[in-house]
Amino acid sequence: MTRPDPGGRRLHLALETDGDGAHPAAGQARSRAAGGAAALRGTVGDAEAGGFTLVTFADGPLPPRGGGWRPEAGTRAALVSTLTDRIGLAPTLHATVTEPFHLATQLASLDHASNGRAAWVVGAANGADAHATVGASPLDADALHREITDVVDTARALWDSWEDDAVIKDVATGRFLDWHKVHHVDAEGARFTVKGPLITPRPPQGQVVVLAADTLGLGGRADVALVRRPERDAVAAAAAAARDAGAALVFAEVEVLLDADLPAAERLARLDGAAPWQPAGRLRHVGSPAALAALLAGLARHVDGVRLHPAQLGTDLPVLTGQVLPALAAEGLHRPPRPGATLRDTLGLPRPANRFALAATTST
Repeated sequence: MTRPDPGGRRLHLALETDGDGAHPAAGQARSRAAGGAAALRGTVGDAEAGGFTLVTFADGPLPPRGGGWRPEAGTRAALVSTLTDRIGLAPTLHATVTEPFHLATQLASLDHASNGRAAWVVGAANGADAHATVGASPLDADALHREITDVVDTARALWDSWEDDAVIKDVATGRFLDWHKVHHVDAEGARFTVKGPLITPRPPQGQVVVLAADTLGLGGRADVALVRRPERDAVAAAAAAARDAGAALVFAEVEVLLDADLPAAERLARLDGAAPWQPAGRLRHVGSPAALAALLAGLARHVDGVRLHPAQLGTDLPVLTGQVLPALAAEGLHRPPRPGATLRDTLGLPRPANRFALAATTST
């Protein structure tokens, strides 16, 4: 099954920016002299200038596998929110170990700070190291699925707890908001309760864009299903299944190591000599930029986007922005976001109506 194609194929491109890269030895040859915040600002700035649709920020209780800097992902996204004007910003926040009210507030605040470019990669960390940070134990499969769906549903309800026109700023009466348009949520999950409303007005996008692995079983609760499979045919089949399950968009996960200062095979051999790059279940390309562009063009028949995981950010990102993205743009397969556009605008996702406003309209 191929993806719906009403207006011609077009591929959105996301970039994972965690640490120094996806290869466990990535940090051995950093191209940026400075690490930390300066490196992150440079990476995201380069990705935006190069035309990427969005950047993602992985997270976890341990340092990145490939080395590098890892404060909390939402903090990293907030850091670059006012330094960019068109690229989407998608931190990973783990539903299993993050209090839902604070999670929803953080993401709504990011959407306000970025003028509507926030997204959420739904994390599902369930190991002992993650749960130790909150004094809990790993969940079984059924409890894990319920926890994730409970948190996503609660976050979406909280984003709707303020109607779009709740803030009135009426100087004559001294009223800042119309309290009739601010709603309690009263959500109850297996491990939490939330009364609401949110302390932050509704996000500019209405609902922050939600990305989640297709294996989490969120279906239409996620706007974008992330498909991680090691073979192209398996990616195509999984993408079709994700659409059938209700996902509006599907992105494939692809690791890349490209010809740069050295041929890709030689680069890989040197890196693997320090620490082997074990399979992570993703499609992997090691080779030329032209061959990667051809691979992505083929994937565009099945998916709406691709999230790229460079082996070494400092080495592979310049090749991606200098050769791969321009090649796709020349074929009409990729278009950079417009300055001032929300991420939903860029992705072609509608701005959702507020559930409470809809209920009021329906009841009258």
